[in-house]
Amino acid sequence: MKLLDGRVAVVTGGSQGIGREICQVFAEQGASVVVSDINGEGAENAAAELDVAGFTASAIRCDVTSPEEMHVLVDGAVEKFGSIDVMVNNAGITRDATMRRMTLAEFNQVIQVHLLGCWLGTKSAADVMREQGQGAIVNLSSISGKVGNIGQTNYAAAKAGIVGLTKAAAKEVGFKGVRVNAIQPGLIKTAMTMAMPEDIFTQREQEIPLGRAGDPRDIANAALFLGSDLSSYITGVVLEVAGGRHI
Repeated sequence: MKLLDGRVAVVTGGSQGIGREICQVFAEQGASVVVSDINGEGAENAAAELDVAGFTASAIRCDVTSPEEMHVLVDGAVEKFGSIDVMVNNAGITRDATMRRMTLAEFNQVIQVHLLGCWLGTKSAADVMREQGQGAIVNLSSISGKVGNIGQTNYAAAKAGIVGLTKAAAKEVGFKGVRVNAIQPGLIKTAMTMAMPEDIFTQREQEIPLGRAGDPRDIANAALFLGSDLSSYITGVVLEVAGGRHI
């Protein structure tokens, strides 16, 4: 029996990178997956790839900063598959710049997508899960939210905020059987990090006790753990998946 047999999972930012890998791992473990992304075509393509591979998937476009679109996503998942058992709030962007050069628009945009988007996803999914009497919400923070990175005052603030949101939400909905946890990825091999200058990437990789950068599947496996019954007595925690960096 697979870990997510009979479960329905929604993944925002699911068309590429870490989100796409979470969709893949969840599908492999038996979940019916709703791939969501602001890039509707990308979400459709990702869902189609899963379908072709023999999994059950659907796509719903969503701008996570819009309460109306988030409701459409959640209601659409329930209408399509009957429930939402796992909600992964993964959607995110970067607008890196030092404080001197960062514009107010760049600060606000990152806060809106990461923090507001995560809050709307948590709130909307929890409304459904409370009625069901069970559910797991997994929020994607970042190691940057723990230690900060130069040029990321917006991103670090948003990702730190997700930690507080996760803990507060876990206390609010735990009595209804709903768990809320967060993941803090470290240096992961994605299109964004692989675009870094090679010397900087190598330097950061050398800071990792396990001696390597992570793979998106490392994060997906952590999301699987937090979304499945393997973590049935775990809520309000922040799981660092960073190879020991910044311990």
